[in-house]
Amino acid sequence: MSTQKGIQKTIDLGEGRQITLETGKLAKQADGSVVVRMGDTMLLATVVAKSEIKEGQSFLPLSVDYQEKYAAAGRFPGGFFKREARPSEHEILISRMVDRALRPMFPDYYQAETQVLISLISAGKDTLPDALAGLAASTALTVSDIPFNGPISEVRIARIDGQFEINPGMTAQESADIDLIVAGTLENIIMVEGETKEVSEADLLEAIKEAHGAIKTQCQTQLDLAAEVEKSKTKREYPPQPADDELKEDMHKALYQNYMMWPPNASTTSTSARKASARCWNSILKASMKRCWKKKATWSRHILETSKRRPSVTSCSTPRNAWMVASPTKYGTSGQK
Repeated sequence: MSTQKGIQKTIDLGEGRQITLETGKLAKQADGSVVVRMGDTMLLATVVAKSEIKEGQSFLPLSVDYQEKYAAAGRFPGGFFKREARPSEHEILISRMVDRALRPMFPDYYQAETQVLISLISAGKDTLPDALAGLAASTALTVSDIPFNGPISEVRIARIDGQFEINPGMTAQESADIDLIVAGTLENIIMVEGETKEVSEADLLEAIKEAHGAIKTQCQTQLDLAAEVEKSKTKREYPPQPADDELKEDMHKALYQNYMMWPPNASTTSTSARKASARCWNSILKASMKRCWKKKATWSRHILETSKRRPSVTSCSTPRNAWMVASPTKYGTSGQK
C-alpha cells in the first residue's frame, strides 16, 4: 500500500497483533531505510555503504549498531550527566545477534564498507524490540541497492502454557518454558539462540519449525515491499577482488592437513588412530576441568581461553560452541589427511 507516508506492508501475527514495515518517509538520504512498528514499539533501521572498495582490502567491514535512547520511552537521563553513555551490554548483544544473521548473506565479492544502524525511536510497555531488530536491518538492506542475498528475519518463539507464540509480550514471556530467538531465510535456519527448561528434543525442533514458518512470511513481505521500491530493482556492481590462492593453500596445509579433528572420521581413520585421539581428548578435557575448578571459571570459557593461549591447540569457533583441534606432534597421534 502506497500512502503519503510512504510504502507500507503489514504482517499479521494473529490475535490482533500486527507488524508494519514502512519505507520512503524517514532517512531518505540513506541507501536504505525502514520503520518497523509493532504496537507502540518502533524501530528505525538505516544502511549506507561506500560505492567503491578500498584497494587491497580482503574482508567485509560491516558495522551493525543497535541503540536505545531514554527519549524512546519519553524520558531523559537524570543526575549531573544529561548525556547518555556508551552502548549497554544489552544493546551490544542485540547488535551481535543481528550481525551474525546478516554477515553470511552478503556476496563473496562484496567488500565495501557498510554501516547498519538500528535505533529504537518508540518503546512500548509490553513489546520487546530485540526480536524486531533483525527484521528492520534486513528490510533496510532489501529495499536498498546494496548487493544482499537476503532477505532474512529474526523472531522470538516462546511456548506459554503449551502453546507456541511468535514475539510474545514481556509479561507472557516470564512463564515460558521455551524462549528462543531464531534467524533464518526463506529456505534455511541461520541462527538459534535462547534458553529452555529441560524440554525434549522433539519440542525444540517443533519450536524452530514454528519460528521458521513465521520467518518465511516476514521474508516474503520484505520482497513484496522491495518490489514497489524502484531503487531496489537495480543492485550495485563491484569488481571482484583478486584472491590469494597461495595464502589459502598454505593456511589449509598448516591448519587442516597436519591436525587430528575430533571426532575423527571413521571411514578414513584407523581404529588405533581413533583410540589414540580419544585418549588425547580425555586428557585435555580432564586437565581443563581441573583448572576450571580451581579458578572457579566456567568450563566452556576456560576451554576457549586455553585454546587461544596454547600453540598446540587451535579453536575453530562457532556461535556458543567450539571444536578443538589437537596437535599430533605433541600428543603422539597420527595426522588425518
